[in-house]
Amino acid sequence: MTSSGLNESAELFRHVTAEKATFYRCIMDVFAMAKRQYRLQLRPDEVLAEATWPGSPPRIEEVNTALAQLEAWGNLEAHPDTARVSNLSDFYRARFLYRLSQGGEAVESALVLFVQTLRRRAELQTVALEDIASRLKSLRILAADDEPDAAKIHETLRDLVRVFEGLAENAQAFMAGVARSIELQQAEASTVATYKRRLIDYLERFMGDLVRRSETIAGHILALEPSIEALLQHVSAREARDAAPGDAQDRTEAESRYLQVWRERWQGLRGWFFRTSHEASQAELLRARARSAIPQLLGAIAALNERRSGRSDRSADFRVLAGWFAACADDGEAHRLARAAFALNPARHFSLNIDADADLPASTRWANAPPLKIHPRLREYGEAAPRGPLPRVRDRSEARALLVRELAEESLQVEAARRRLATGQSTRLSDLGELDPHAFGLFLGLLGEALTEQGGPERTVERQTGDGLLHIRLEPLASDSHAEIKTLHGIFAGRDHLITITPSSGG
Repeated sequence: MTSSGLNESAELFRHVTAEKATFYRCIMDVFAMAKRQYRLQLRPDEVLAEATWPGSPPRIEEVNTALAQLEAWGNLEAHPDTARVSNLSDFYRARFLYRLSQGGEAVESALVLFVQTLRRRAELQTVALEDIASRLKSLRILAADDEPDAAKIHETLRDLVRVFEGLAENAQAFMAGVARSIELQQAEASTVATYKRRLIDYLERFMGDLVRRSETIAGHILALEPSIEALLQHVSAREARDAAPGDAQDRTEAESRYLQVWRERWQGLRGWFFRTSHEASQAELLRARARSAIPQLLGAIAALNERRSGRSDRSADFRVLAGWFAACADDGEAHRLARAAFALNPARHFSLNIDADADLPASTRWANAPPLKIHPRLREYGEAAPRGPLPRVRDRSEARALLVRELAEESLQVEAARRRLATGQSTRLSDLGELDPHAFGLFLGLLGEALTEQGGPERTVERQTGDGLLHIRLEPLASDSHAEIKTLHGIFAGRDHLITITPSSGG
């Protein structure tokens, strides 16, 4: 765009920062509303009657002047109004109909989008995951037809793209900043505690749904891979029919452009749920970001509590000290305060020159004592003794290999414990028998998560684990029942329950 074009575009936004910006915006809101109502042109008296003025309505002359100024800036277009002419004098009198110009429409659309973006709150859309799975399932059914319906495929793909773009935009907004530090800093303690619990529940629910739905969506995408190219070609050919008139080559180029756009959209959807060679999938990154949001929230709350505890900083200490100095009665009292505040007492116990300080008491003033011989190295490096040689670089490859083996072994043990407990079958606690340390640790973690949701000792509880991988159902048995689980560290005993641990799978 040339410099003149930029200047003309800037003129379109002059009414937003002008002296009478509120007045101009009231007029432009009327024209934006008229466009939504499919009204093409407005007269000045209609603008005066329909505008929402902040105070008393202005005079018609002021409205006419503002409309002329908006036309000069390029926001409006004016056309002579001859519909109300009843005599020759009316014909020669300047009467105009006004409508939004092309630039004015662009400015109004930009301002609406600007306000919506500012007011939008980051959301994690679990419903969008369900909708994406539903649209992909519909695509599989359409792809299985011998003669696919291009219109239905096009409609389904458009719905899929719309839902997916909404999910991606909200996820990006969420990952950009979920701690809401500004709001937390201004909130009350009770509000912070309530919001913390709501956010943690919100994140746990979303992560559970993301784990379940991602597996289903990935399965649909893999099933569509063999036929997706043909479906995209059907859609591209249908869209090319609406391209601008041209020869066969123009239509072929238009179809190629549409096909490339749909391929990019499909690759974007696929990259959300499948790991690439360079990085994890967007779903995995979003899940990790959602999990890290909880420590961020706790950090913000800790900072809020620290501010409320009244902890002083160095500048506050110096201000208090300055007040103490101002309250001193004389210079002697101020000197004593300075010695106490800044530790200006004799330090003869720190002997650098033993011969010179041997017979001097600790109360001797530095000005009355003989000089000390200080090694130049002490002045330069802060230490008198030279440093020794640097230690050799130790070869830690063996320790790293040992750590890798220990981690792999621990992962196998945890996975074995998960396979033993997460059978999907209802089991009495008394029938679990002896558990190794890894299985017992997993069992205690699952039991703790379940008991936190239990409303009473006689109620059955079901819940998803925080990582979304397991589903627990805990049903208490008779109150006089007893269960014992043997471990290497002792016996875990208590009331018997019926426990069911099921691995989460796609819905």
